[in-house]
Amino acid sequence: MTTLAENWGVHESQFWLRGEFPADPVQFEPETGMWNVYGHAEALKTLSDHKVFSSDTARLIPQELAPDKDLFVDGNLLQMDPPDHKKLRTLVSHAFTPKVVADLEPRIATLTNELLDVVDGEDSMELVTNLAYPLPVIVIAELLGIPASDRELFKEWVDTLLRNSQQRSLVKQTEEDKKASDETVEQLRNLVNYLGEHVDDRRRNPREDLLTKLVEAEVDGEKLSQNEVVNFANVLLLAGHITTTMLLGNTVLCLDSHPDEYRRVRADRALLPATIEESLRFLSPFALVARATTTEVELGGRTIPADSMLAIWVAAANRDPRTFTDPGTFDPARAHNPHLAFGRGIHFCIGAPLARLEGKTALNILLDRFPELRTDPAVPPSFIPSPNMTGVNELQLLLKP
Repeated sequence: MTTLAENWGVHESQFWLRGEFPADPVQFEPETGMWNVYGHAEALKTLSDHKVFSSDTARLIPQELAPDKDLFVDGNLLQMDPPDHKKLRTLVSHAFTPKVVADLEPRIATLTNELLDVVDGEDSMELVTNLAYPLPVIVIAELLGIPASDRELFKEWVDTLLRNSQQRSLVKQTEEDKKASDETVEQLRNLVNYLGEHVDDRRRNPREDLLTKLVEAEVDGEKLSQNEVVNFANVLLLAGHITTTMLLGNTVLCLDSHPDEYRRVRADRALLPATIEESLRFLSPFALVARATTTEVELGGRTIPADSMLAIWVAAANRDPRTFTDPGTFDPARAHNPHLAFGRGIHFCIGAPLARLEGKTALNILLDRFPELRTDPAVPPSFIPSPNMTGVNELQLLLKP
């Protein structure tokens, strides 16, 4: 798998997938005006210290490069620092408690079986279309209270967002950058307008769902604005399914590429959780997160000025040889696996327990129902065409001997 980048055409800049690691864990990139953080210790520090490394990165993006940025910031948990972040995160934390998540397991199992019933008896299936995408979308849509039947609409919008999720320069904008940015804004508006209609409906017709709770919630005695509710729901919808979609595809790909590990997991399903964690390290779904410095700081032997943008490459950090023994090897049995795929600190992924449960439940059922499951050698997997994400777009699987 160290030749994964060459063999399967993932993004050329994802050097960590070629078994490479930079000599300097922190590097400045003049072309973009950004600091790249590759080291695990350095990434951990940036993710853990929200006072120095702020999540409010939009403030550093010049208005002329992103004229619509303010529309998508209000209520966006990913762009917030304390105390506002804690207040909003508390509003939805009840929906992701261990008990609430555990109680979803029967529903996840039912959905998985229903989705796999469609391909039962077939010779092959495409994993993303048939299972990895619809399963988590349906789960998060049902939690929010929006129609899961609209998932093809979401997919059209989200595919454009993923395709255009390149790290752009803070210094200049090319015509290609502008086109991608315009497409991204258009699809974000589609999502925002769609969710806005459902928010308006909840104001008129409250229900027992998460969207209604956001509409009715108060922070410091005030209800959330329309923008805050919509952007909050937008983050939950996107983050609530993209990670699991990539996790499922990546784990199947890792197992298929490592037959010995595949046999062990089939024989002993107690190994599946550790296998999922190693998949998250080895092929980290969200390869990049961003932070903005609030003061001058030393990091990785470099002095970074205040108001600098940092690109924290967690996927590279998860391959740091200073932290992980033999990092280019897929090893579910590794004793020490402090991967950063779900982040760290106050922004640790609130949906991580749900993603793990969805992954474990779906993979168990998939392996039970298709004992001969394997990738189709005639149809290589295709990856999301962005350096910022690591996941398959398509993974064709053979179901019969």
